[in-house]
Amino acid sequence: MKSVTLWSTILGGILATAFALPAHAQATRTWVSGVGDDANPCSRTAPCKTFAGAISKTATGGQINCIDPAGFGAVTITKSITISCEYTEGGVLAAGVNGIIINAAAGHVVLRGLDLEGTGFGVSPGLVGVSILNAATVIIEKCTIHGFRSGTAAGINVNVAAGVNVRISVVDSNINENGNGIAMTAAGTAQLTGDNVRLVGNASNGIAVTANTAATLTNSVIGYNGVAGAAVTSGNGTINLYGSTLQNNGVAVNVASGTGRVRIAENKIHNNTTAFTIAAGGLVESANNNHVGDNGAGAPNAVIANQ
Repeated sequence: MKSVTLWSTILGGILATAFALPAHAQATRTWVSGVGDDANPCSRTAPCKTFAGAISKTATGGQINCIDPAGFGAVTITKSITISCEYTEGGVLAAGVNGIIINAAAGHVVLRGLDLEGTGFGVSPGLVGVSILNAATVIIEKCTIHGFRSGTAAGINVNVAAGVNVRISVVDSNINENGNGIAMTAAGTAQLTGDNVRLVGNASNGIAVTANTAATLTNSVIGYNGVAGAAVTSGNGTINLYGSTLQNNGVAVNVASGTGRVRIAENKIHNNTTAFTIAAGGLVESANNNHVGDNGAGAPNAVIANQ
């Protein structure tokens, strides 16, 4: 009899402990919906309404998914996380503010299937679509970033502090009608790779890099940008352009720094007001296999050695 009583006491203690687990424990996968509520636990059957509401209930390294098409609001990301809305409309409407701020020390962040709208031709344009201040890696896939034309004005802005090294991948994305399409102005170091990226109609540059930053774009379209398609604006920034189209920009390639470098191979470069502008000491290195025509003045001033 004592044995039964002892086991009953132990079992009761176990059950009491289990039911006393904190109700706010974070989930590895959470959900948002246009008809959700941020007071909910962000489960599939009780989703949250905003990314900001869901992120606090999502564990580090977890994932936020969208149930239905809606606008889910601006968000600041401070930990490793994936926000994935590939099969529906994951909208962020950012009037007068940044769309997504990434400030996740040593974090790994994935943004997939998002539509960031900065209301660029409205009364209160957004500032930056994706502002990267700190992270180890950032992956942006199948996203549209449009209309960020106020203040620092960029679709993607990379501005990590000294001592931070971030690697960024942009794939299958449209970055259109912003101030700059992609601007890399890091005090730390940053490397970006992009494939099938469309940088079109940005008021300033399609892509611009400065000291300690490097970008490589392949199979991309860079067109109708007001100042330049690709620009090294200062320092020892580097841009590699392979198999892409640069068309109808103010300048196709602008190296404004004496230590800047742009490498070009197998590109189509047509109908730009000016083809190339190169500061003294700067380099535009060509593999001599680009299709170039109907541009204004300028030419590459160095050759990429074939090996």
